[in-house]
Amino acid sequence: MIIPSDLAERITAIHAAPHRLVLAFAGAGSIGLAWLHAIAGSSRTVLEAIDAYSPRSRLALTGDLNAPAVSAETAQAMAAWAYRRARVVREGEWPLLGVGLTAAIITDRERRGADHAFLAIQSATGIQVRHLALERAGQQRLDQETQISRWLIDEIARACGIPS
Repeated sequence: MIIPSDLAERITAIHAAPHRLVLAFAGAGSIGLAWLHAIAGSSRTVLEAIDAYSPRSRLALTGDLNAPAVSAETAQAMAAWAYRRARVVREGEWPLLGVGLTAAIITDRERRGADHAFLAIQSATGIQVRHLALERAGQQRLDQETQISRWLIDEIARACGIPS
């Protein structure tokens, strides 16, 4: 896997930071997780990750079977779950981050609504929620997945206090 040098530097800085992460995904972000693992140090940084695609899988994270798959509230619930999980699986006293990412991107079936993503990061001091609107025209699924994964890395770096 070839990782752009700017991303490799950001990920190296994330791994050098003291933060430990649990990540919860639904719909996109898996390339970002692969990038985190592709740079030495991920075993320090990533405590656990889950890809919760099905409604029942998301239920375990959100507590609501009827929660919309892609919303700020769902991303927040996933991040809160990830933060609680990080508190359970951590070893030692480290700053913890729970990351929740949910997205609607190009698919092989008809889907209503915009292509977009919500990312929430829970820390001991609060939660930050961000939204990313995606272009569909001229894009393929991999293009959107890559864009979301870059955004994920940038937001994790920001949460770790790493300047952009």
